[in-house]
Amino acid sequence: MKRIEKIICIVVFLMGSSSLFAQKAEREHIRSGNELYESEKYTESEIEYRKALEVNPRSIEGTYNLGNSLYKQKKYPEAAEQYQLLMGQAERMKESSEGTQRLAQVYHNVGNIFMNNKDYAKSVEAYKQSLRLNPSDDETRYNLALAQKLLHDQQEQQQDQSQNQENQDQDENKDQQDQQKQQQQPDDQQQNKTQEQAQPDEQMSRDNAQQILEAFLQDEKNTQEKVKKAQMQQQQRRKTDKEW
Repeated sequence: MKRIEKIICIVVFLMGSSSLFAQKAEREHIRSGNELYESEKYTESEIEYRKALEVNPRSIEGTYNLGNSLYKQKKYPEAAEQYQLLMGQAERMKESSEGTQRLAQVYHNVGNIFMNNKDYAKSVEAYKQSLRLNPSDDETRYNLALAQKLLHDQQEQQQDQSQNQENQDQDENKDQQDQQKQQQQPDDQQQNKTQEQAQPDEQMSRDNAQQILEAFLQDEKNTQEKVKKAQMQQQQRRKTDKEW
């Protein structure tokens, strides 16, 4: 029984020693990273912070400092990933005044990243979150006002572009309709011309028919007169023959 207790004590001691060793290694890497960061050696500080996170992946200080070193190198997408991890631990960070201040700075930097990407709507929300955590931050308040103005200008520009596009579409539709009318007018003119040409022909046909009819009637009249004349001459001959 005593032997088992002794083994348990040894295991607990080793675990405690391992934990203390990990904490010590984490602190050393973070301390070294901070010194490099203050010397503006951001690439070297990034390496140290990553080593600290290898020892303790849930280290708030290591994640926060790594995000800042990436931000200083303008590696904005990578910095945003680290800041997003911190936002996931927001409740834990708010448990201390230092953690609250760090979280406010996280939202401030995220707002700056959105500003850099001209995503002003999201930057406005990020700055508002930062000011809720640290209302006395004048820099964040200034950035918020600037983001709101840029968002307003962006929305007006988008509205103008939308209106211009709508006007352009209307003008294009009008031009197409005008072209269709212009193409249709020659066809209508040709059709009218054809009808005008057909009308004299039709009139000529009627006149010709009238002339033919009149000629026929005249011939018929002449024929009848000739027949009557011949009949009268024959009657006169018969009368003359009787008198003889």
